Amino acid sequence: MPGYGYAAASKQKIASWTDLMRDFLRGRASLLRVFVLVDGRHGLKPVDAEMMDLLDRSAMSYQIVLTKRDEVKVAELDKRVEETLKAIEKRPAAFPQVIFTSSQSFAGIPDVRAGIARLMAERGF
Repeated sequence: MPGYGYAAASKQKIASWTDLMRDFLRGRASLLRVFVLVDGRHGLKPVDAEMMDLLDRSAMSYQIVLTKRDEVKVAELDKRVEETLKAIEKRPAAFPQVIFTSSQSFAGIPDVRAGIARLMAERGF
């Protein structure tokens, strides 16, 4: 769900969105993987953990894609990826690879595309 961590809405409205997402994920055999976009400047936040909990409970494969790579100091890039990998290592539905992307330089975008292409090829699409 785009912007789930940045919604200026009531708790009741956000709860209804959570129900909507849960219903959407239930029984979606054609959905191969969810890509969870996380602001790379800050890393995983509690709201991201809530999303991962929902995906784990739904047995929906997901992969973390860190964004805004160009806004993170070079010395912190590997650290941010390692922190994220550690946070997802025991999550049952998490794909054990993190991609760090930049919309400015397009870094990581070929990796996301390649991952999607691999998934589709594996499933015969």
